Amino acid sequence: MTDERRYVHPLLALLVAAGALGCPGQAIRFGAVLPLSGHAEVYGQAIRKGIEVAYQQAQKDPAFAQLQLEFVDSASDPERAKTELRKIYKGGAIAAIGGVTSAEALAMVKVADDEGRVLLSPSASLPQLTGISENFFRIFPSDFSEGTVMARYAYDNLRLRAGVILAKEETYAMGIQKIFGDEFQRKGGRILETIEYPANTAEFAALADRAVTLKPDFAYVAAYAAEISQMIQDLRAQGFAGLILTTSSFAAAETIQRTGAAAESAYFTQATFETEGKKITPEVQVFVEAFRTRFGTAPDLYAAHGYDAFNVLVEAYRQGGTTALSFWKGMRNIRELRGVTGVLQFDEKGDVTKFPHVYIVTQGKPVDVEERRQEEILRARQEIERIQREMERLRNSGS
Repeated sequence: MTDERRYVHPLLALLVAAGALGCPGQAIRFGAVLPLSGHAEVYGQAIRKGIEVAYQQAQKDPAFAQLQLEFVDSASDPERAKTELRKIYKGGAIAAIGGVTSAEALAMVKVADDEGRVLLSPSASLPQLTGISENFFRIFPSDFSEGTVMARYAYDNLRLRAGVILAKEETYAMGIQKIFGDEFQRKGGRILETIEYPANTAEFAALADRAVTLKPDFAYVAAYAAEISQMIQDLRAQGFAGLILTTSSFAAAETIQRTGAAAESAYFTQATFETEGKKITPEVQVFVEAFRTRFGTAPDLYAAHGYDAFNVLVEAYRQGGTTALSFWKGMRNIRELRGVTGVLQFDEKGDVTKFPHVYIVTQGKPVDVEERRQEEILRARQEIERIQREMERLRNSGS
């Protein structure tokens, strides 16, 4: 039985065999330490699928005929993630994808520094990670941007004035809820109460009941996928009539589906990623088609970030080389790489410049509220023009 904690990609055996037969070029080895089990599994599994699609595409390039990729399960445990990352580097990986959660990323950075290797996070968003190490990079926007965008949208666009915050006592959730709360209050709104709960709580119904008794305009939920889903369902079951706002942790397609009808009209923030419509780029079309072919479903936001993360490592190798120093320089040399989650380029602190958008769940699917507004404006203009044409026709006919 395969040990899920240390998974070698099925193609790796073929690659090693090819190297043994004397294929030209030096072997390139990447690792990925992901939460393939545990509370963050929904993100780790999606990211893994995105990485696998990018890996398969890279194999078509002769320059990567000896590319080796190893997946390892962190089990959503920061200490285990740190241990497994060290093994990945000791095994010869010149770079690794890891730090799916902010807690894991914080633990793993020291290992990257000890070994002098690149660590690329596909989804960690804690503001404290900005500039934490010259070896750490990430392609997900900071919680500072996400929390601020939602707070301003709530106050300015939704005209909300008083709300409650429900936040898990965990690094990521505590950070983003404070950013949201501080900005909402700076704008002039009121946070009636911040309800914090332990990581191992199962009393979501009681927490939801407390929120309902305060009669807020909205509830802002800060946690990870399973807790957000349960909290939204319990809020609706308790008769909560206000708006529900949450974070990009809710953006996993599986989470929205699991939440069901209770998710309808919930607002959340995420980096822009669309799988259909007139505005999708050629890069996204290629990715979506390849993902559907392999897994039978459309990719979600996290699969897209896994895909982009692996392609960033490939590009860094093209720009740099196989030594730790040359590869690091390759990361720094990346300029305007067109990814499926946007244009990728790192600033001096290892962050990418991305601005999250606000989405609303509509008929079980996430919809960009700004794009929807623009579409509604366009439809209204077209209707006005139709009425004007009809009126002109009637005038001309003497009616």
